[in-house]
Amino acid sequence: MRPRNLATGITGALVVVGLCLVQPTMARAAGGGGDGGDGGSAALANPTFSAAIKSVDSADYNAAIPLLMDVVTADAGNADAFNYLGYSHRKLGDYELSLDAYQKALAIEPSHRGALEYLGELYLKTGRLALAKQQLEKLDDACLFGCAEYTALKTRITDHQSGTTSPQSE
Repeated sequence: MRPRNLATGITGALVVVGLCLVQPTMARAAGGGGDGGDGGSAALANPTFSAAIKSVDSADYNAAIPLLMDVVTADAGNADAFNYLGYSHRKLGDYELSLDAYQKALAIEPSHRGALEYLGELYLKTGRLALAKQQLEKLDDACLFGCAEYTALKTRITDHQSGTTSPQSE
């Protein structure tokens, strides 16, 4: 390969890698995505799931929970719905139900980034720092080139260790 073609090829590859690194994360309100997905196509296909996500996004967790229960009853393999369910229960302070939902999401999809992050946050909220750090390690493995979920949990762990908390971690 001539030097000019080699340089062009390397430049093109770097551009592709750069685009992958700056791709926006979807569904940050509830960390919907397993491998970058947000349940978006499933939500579009299921009006109940779509309504549940809208309720979560507007912090109406009491409305979201029964809708999400309908979704997971109809589709017990929907890791995103279990993650949203865990998130909603956590936001309402029901940590036991939250834990159960996150564990179900991760049983379906072990590298579900949203569930890994939010389970880590649940562990912080309930005083289990070592378990939160384990979730961070799992996120590090799931996020090959880094991801928003890893950064968010790492920040929350750092804040927790320093005695500060961010409003988003509540």
